[in-house]
Amino acid sequence: MAKTNKKTLARKRRQYKVRKKVFGTAERPRVTVYRSAKHIYAQLINDDFEGFNLQNGNDEASSQKIGSITLGAVSSLDKELGLSNGGNVEAAKKVGAKLAELAKSKGIEKVVFDRNGFLYHGRVKALADSIREAGLLN
Repeated sequence: MAKTNKKTLARKRRQYKVRKKVFGTAERPRVTVYRSAKHIYAQLINDDFEGFNLQNGNDEASSQKIGSITLGAVSSLDKELGLSNGGNVEAAKKVGAKLAELAKSKGIEKVVFDRNGFLYHGRVKALADSIREAGLLN
């Protein structure tokens, strides 16, 4: 019988608390972070996505908010970053700078930061600081 990891449950609890307050729109998307032992990942997400309800047909009357859409993603696995180690603070800084560059190319001027239940320390803080240096976070 598998045991449930207490650290994972605590992170999920923190994640739900943050997600109740943080919401991304098309003008100000949410930057979400995932941190593993070897890599760090960041995404731009629009939570205000209005799609078509396929059950009722594709007309304007059935249009409703059905979920979120990923506008872009960057990770330490990307070859153009040229990282030898993706699990350190320097890699997080480069991922944050690359994500800010991607957001600027899509015409995004401001973002809201979602730490995804991870503590705001170390690699998560380095990624947020590099996005802040680019002028996307206040």
